[in-house]
Amino acid sequence: MHQAFVALGSNLQNPILQVKNAMAALANIPHTRVSLASSLYQTAPVGYEADQLNLVPDFINAVVAIETDLAPLDLLAALFEIENNAGRERPYPNAPRVLDCDLLLYDTVILNTEKLTLPHPRMHTRGFVLLPLFEIAPHLSIENHGKIAELLQNNESSGVNKLPA
Repeated sequence: MHQAFVALGSNLQNPILQVKNAMAALANIPHTRVSLASSLYQTAPVGYEADQLNLVPDFINAVVAIETDLAPLDLLAALFEIENNAGRERPYPNAPRVLDCDLLLYDTVILNTEKLTLPHPRMHTRGFVLLPLFEIAPHLSIENHGKIAELLQNNESSGVNKLPA
């Protein structure tokens, strides 16, 4: 079995429910089991102009650790299927979304293809990924970037708030 980490996010159509449904869907991927799931985090939108922020709902984010026999690209295809089943559309970069499932890490694999880059190329700069990842894997290191704890100290994570259980 391979260990992988998947980031989940939503800011449309009941985001808390979307993320919880995605967690359940991850558990239904063949040859895969969920080993850990973070708390839910509410996150202010990232990548928008200041005058747009009032128009974009906050995101709900989480990170899930899974064990899988699937190869990285097969796992990615399963994640896209979960997104599509939730009604994901991609009208433009950083668009509000019903569901986003990002493959963050897959063992210690380093991969850079047209379809998939591992580790995820921006995860080390995103508090909404680092905080939930630290919650479930505090001693984890990201290849070429360092330990999660150190990355959290060096990155802005204001606007990311853990929701009560």
